[in-house]
Amino acid sequence: MVSQVFFVRHGETAWSDSGRHTGTTEIALTAKGERDALGLAARLKGAGFTRVLVSPRERARRTCELAGWGAVSEVDPALSEWDYGAYEGVRSADILQDRPGWNLFTDGCPDGESPAQVGARADQLIARLRAMEGKVALFSHGHFGRALAARWAELPVAAGERLLLDTASLSILGFEHANPAAPVLALWNERAPG
Repeated sequence: MVSQVFFVRHGETAWSDSGRHTGTTEIALTAKGERDALGLAARLKGAGFTRVLVSPRERARRTCELAGWGAVSEVDPALSEWDYGAYEGVRSADILQDRPGWNLFTDGCPDGESPAQVGARADQLIARLRAMEGKVALFSHGHFGRALAARWAELPVAAGERLLLDTASLSILGFEHANPAAPVLALWNERAPG
């Protein structure tokens, strides 16, 4: 059984810095994003991961590489960011001007994924993760990571709204007292100092 799942959000991009929703668009890390990803290497060194899974997006793969795990990583499409559909590249503030009260975690995106679809994808990934052994690392994205954490803790996807997740952050999904019936967020949104 998996003992811990280390979840790493990719480093900063120009779009993440400006608040633009970035699902399928390929955006490179900024210089700061590259530095922050390099900073993850010390935190993850010697972690002894049995598997390292990474989103197919360039920003996640580059973060994984700079953190020292690119050579052993496996691309897993389940780790892709939320499909924002018509909201790809748009900031939440701009969406709210046209659609007051909109909330990604309850409303989803037109021509993109709904919360139910993201929740189902997260649930399928969790089932696969639980069948793995040891410590597993995931390199992925902010909104998907928040939905995944909510589902790991057996909460609705909407609970992800309350779980901020910074770029180049580390979170750990685990179990209280190694009990598979008690999934917990063992660490959330840890950033390297500096």
